[in-house]
Amino acid sequence: MLYHLLYAFHADHPFFNVFRYITFRTSYAVLTAFVICFAIGPRAIRRLRQSQIGQQIRKDGPPSHLSKAGTPTMGGLIILMAVLAAALLWADLRSPYVWLLLFSLAAFGWIGFADDYLKFVKKHSAGLRPRYKLLTQTAVAAVIVGILYGALNYSTQLSLPFFKNIHPDLRWVYLPFAVLVIVGASNAVNLTDGLDGLATGPVAVAAVAYTIVTYVTGHRVFADYLLIPYVDGAGELAVICGALFGACLGFLWFNSYPASVFMGDVGSLPLGGMLGTVAVITKHEFLLLLVGGLFVLEALSVILQVASFKMRAKRIFLMAPLHHHFELKGWAEPKVVIRFWIIAIVMALLSLSTLKLR
Repeated sequence: MLYHLLYAFHADHPFFNVFRYITFRTSYAVLTAFVICFAIGPRAIRRLRQSQIGQQIRKDGPPSHLSKAGTPTMGGLIILMAVLAAALLWADLRSPYVWLLLFSLAAFGWIGFADDYLKFVKKHSAGLRPRYKLLTQTAVAAVIVGILYGALNYSTQLSLPFFKNIHPDLRWVYLPFAVLVIVGASNAVNLTDGLDGLATGPVAVAAVAYTIVTYVTGHRVFADYLLIPYVDGAGELAVICGALFGACLGFLWFNSYPASVFMGDVGSLPLGGMLGTVAVITKHEFLLLLVGGLFVLEALSVILQVASFKMRAKRIFLMAPLHHHFELKGWAEPKVVIRFWIIAIVMALLSLSTLKLR
């Protein structure tokens, strides 16, 4: 909105020409989202506490978590409002990719809100039934992929990290593959959100990584130099990824140990879905395995734990997801969180290195 209002004056006042630069608008999207989170956070937390929307703690979980019972949740609404506001202010709203990403954020946010509402407001402990949650996530992802493939004539070729001349064309198989990427990312972030700041920090790291990826993917000179797919208009998504980074920083002020608020499914599901959508739009689907390496590890720990217990009646980990395993081994919660953040940063740096190492 500000971009369209202020850039219109660039012919008469050269200063306003700065608004056409994605890097400038991304920087201010970061600051805007951060300030919004920081400003509305305390009031939102008080409102959630007054509404008695508090976290329910699993009885079979780590004993240290019992003290978290009643902590306000559904704080992900703060992140969503900050990202949406910053994106609408600073992004070029003529880009179909911008609206597609905002749709992803809002639609997955609605699914997460419905789940949290049933659990914490209506006191239905199970929330949305898993099958319904998965079906709605799949439907949203299918709409996104369908628009990309049908309306925007999107390529079905893949870009593989470390390989510059290998671009397999999946043709129609790409459609379910892309849906799997988006839904998988959404649920992987959701599984990671189990400790104070554990999901927020790595999402912020992934947002920075994809801010860079979206910018170079949408810049023909950089894309040609790095031998990565060029996607015309994808650079505008850097503004929204920057907004996500700023919103996560602002939310982390309240979500860091000991947390004053949890994001809930209304936060974790759309943040993961957004990362998956960005990966698909920029044609860096496999890069998400590195950018979100921590989320992959958390999801795999759950899959392996369930498979092992069903097949052998034995557990691989003391408890899944993986962060609970280390808690039960005696690691203090802040130590688990910080070490997992370190893993997320290392994985993000490795992912960015693949842009050149081809």
